Amino acid sequence: MTDLLPLLQEFHREKLTMMLQHQAGACLIGQYDANNTYQYIINREEAQLSWVAKAIEELGGAVPADVTGPERAPAGKPAEAARVVLEEDARDAQAFVDRWRARVDEMPNARHAKMLRVVLGEALEAKRFFEQALAGRTDLLGRRGETLGPSHGDVLASRWIE
Repeated sequence: MTDLLPLLQEFHREKLTMMLQHQAGACLIGQYDANNTYQYIINREEAQLSWVAKAIEELGGAVPADVTGPERAPAGKPAEAARVVLEEDARDAQAFVDRWRARVDEMPNARHAKMLRVVLGEALEAKRFFEQALAGRTDLLGRRGETLGPSHGDVLASRWIE
């Protein structure tokens, strides 16, 4: 049990870094459906982080707060920058799962291991979304009705306009 708390804290730190990276990346993803998918992934990651944070707190630990978000500014035109972000995020999702799968499988605490397996599974789902967006798919979160047409266009890079 003594190894469980540091393991959960390390996992939380890595997952938080990944979520912050996705938040920064979403600002560079202009295509409406791909951006909506990023919002969905970020929302799921917020839920996952709350699960891990609760487990850390139940064990008497502190949730890591020393993580800063990365700046993402790939060079090139918007479409090229979006491609780079999607490729990086797909690669990083697989690397995260590869780094953690064996460690999670070795955990003696079944409850926490199951929780982390769910997070790993959802990381693979996010990877699939990134790959589908790279392939030009727009039905990432479902098919839209016939009256809306094939595409909604792009979203604004910033929420606030002055």
